[in-house]
Order: sequence, then C-alpha cells, then structure tokens
Amino acid sequence: MAEDEQNDMEACSFLMRVTEVARLLGVEDVETKPEERRARHLAHAMRKPLLERAGLPEELFAPLMAAAVYDPDPSFCRWFVEPALYAFGRRRVLSALVDCLRTGTDAERAGAVRAWYCAHLPLRADRSPAYGPGGVRDPALDESQDIKDAWLEASMRVFAETTDLRMRHRVLLGLPTSHEAYPPRLHELLESTLASAQTHPDKHIRRWAAAADHDEV
Repeated sequence: MAEDEQNDMEACSFLMRVTEVARLLGVEDVETKPEERRARHLAHAMRKPLLERAGLPEELFAPLMAAAVYDPDPSFCRWFVEPALYAFGRRRVLSALVDCLRTGTDAERAGAVRAWYCAHLPLRADRSPAYGPGGVRDPALDESQDIKDAWLEASMRVFAETTDLRMRHRVLLGLPTSHEAYPPRLHELLESTLASAQTHPDKHIRRWAAAADHDEV
C-alpha cells in the first residue's frame, strides 16, 4: 500500500473515532470544515468540556482510548488521554494501552506507543474536578507499576514477533536500557531481546543493545 493511501486511511479512521466521542459528549460536528481539519477541529472543541467534568460516563472510555490510539499526532493525542486519566484513572488507561499493544493491528500498536508517553503526564488536583475535597481521590485508580511491567513484557514480545522494522523501532527504542528497570520475572525475556538486538542488521537497534550492555556493567 502506498504511503499516501495509508495516511488517508489512518486520517479517516481517526475522524471516525473523534466523531464518536463528540456524539457521546454532545459536541456538534462541523461538517463544513475541510476534511483534513475536521477531526482536529472536533478534538479542540471537546478539549475543555472533557477536562471540566468531574466524571465521564462509562460509555466514553473505549471511544476516548480509540481516539487517542488513532490520533496520528503524538502531541495532540494527549487531548484524549488526559481526560481519561482523570476520569477513569491511570491504571485503567495504561491497561487499555497494554491490551492494544498485545492484540492490535500494527497501526493500533503504533498509536498505543504514542499514547503511552502521554499517559504518564503528572496529574494535578487543580487541573480537574475529578478530585474530591482537599485534592484527594482513591489512590488505587492510579497504582500502575504492575501494568508498566506488563508493557515492558508486551513490547519485548512484539519485538520478537513482528517482521516490521518500524514496529520494532517503536517498541524497542522506547524501552529502558537499565536492567534494574525490569522485574526479575522478565530478566530471561530481556536477555533474549538483548541477544536478538545485538545482531540485528539495523544500527539503531544495535545501538540500543550496546546501551543496555553498558548499563548492565
């Protein structure tokens, strides 16, 4: 498939997801906008309403995450990730992204990697009414170390399984090179990943392996 055709398909998929969020949120779609700007216009129109609500209905979670994953811009996908973090908690958002990385298409996996970065932004009580009096809420909503470990495992497994070089870049080059960042149960998988990366024909992947070797010393 030609790159332009692939980009058009991804833009159309993003518009579909944004339109669904707008419908559920009650934000009017402006169909007079040029097609290439319509999705971003809708996303901008929803930005403030999404953050101003103390809570969001359950039916919005999946569409919000889909819009975040299908947003082609790694800077703007935050517009969907951030309200989901406040309304549903970091744990649930990260879990959804791990599931997407495990079972999604290559396009969805790439989107999950983009959204994963945004999903770690600091949460502030003065940023959202989702916090209760005194700026507190249930800490269990944001406990996520085990989910982060699951992301490390899923990333290494995707690296081993995929034949797409761009996908290998996406999942591997975002992984920490320090062995201490991995729980003991993943050390064997890490060593296997490192061995594969050390002999990979791509110089960027070999560079990651060299950095991991250095950090082990």
